[in-house]
Amino acid sequence: MKKIIILTILICGIVLLVPFTNKPALLSVFKLTEEPEHIIVRGSSGSALTVNISFGDVDVENWIANLKAPYPLLFLDMDWVDRFPETVELIKEKNIPVALLGHPGEAYHQNTELLIGQLERFEKVFGAQPLWFRTADEDFPYPLRTALWEAEVNALGSSAIYTGGEVPPVIEGEILSVPLHRDVRVSFGDLKNLMDSREFHPLEDVLFAMSVKLKKIPK
Repeated sequence: MKKIIILTILICGIVLLVPFTNKPALLSVFKLTEEPEHIIVRGSSGSALTVNISFGDVDVENWIANLKAPYPLLFLDMDWVDRFPETVELIKEKNIPVALLGHPGEAYHQNTELLIGQLERFEKVFGAQPLWFRTADEDFPYPLRTALWEAEVNALGSSAIYTGGEVPPVIEGEILSVPLHRDVRVSFGDLKNLMDSREFHPLEDVLFAMSVKLKKIPK
């Protein structure tokens, strides 16, 4: 009888503790800004790493295979996703957070249908619409921001873009962006130096520390 009573108390205690130990769920939030004029560029505490991938084969796959949690947020170009399905499966198996990397901002000035097509392709591969979107050059023209707002996808810029060489000093709440493109590409040696230079946290931890820093872009 005593064993039953003790077991019951333990179960009740676990049930009562669960709601208080869970962090706020970022995935339940789709609009972190109040209007499409804003993009998110910083949090308030810690450092977050984001990596833009549109080019790379075996080298990228090997880097992903050796990644340890907490993982960076990977912004993936959909043409790259289609070319390397095995690497994409590895990303999914490791449960690495992903977001949608678009074309340079100029491509969306008169063509918001381009975004819709990219969102559909992303959802087909990953089973859900992305929470985050970034253009390849971090230029967010107004028609694009409006389309993102209507699609319930957040525009995420960065505090700084790291292109290799000397590692920048730590700034609280920073969101660092690293390019892995054909024309602009950080070496994996430099990327390792950056990752070893400070403790990186998941993007939601940096943003929800809180407050989110916004950059207002005029129409």
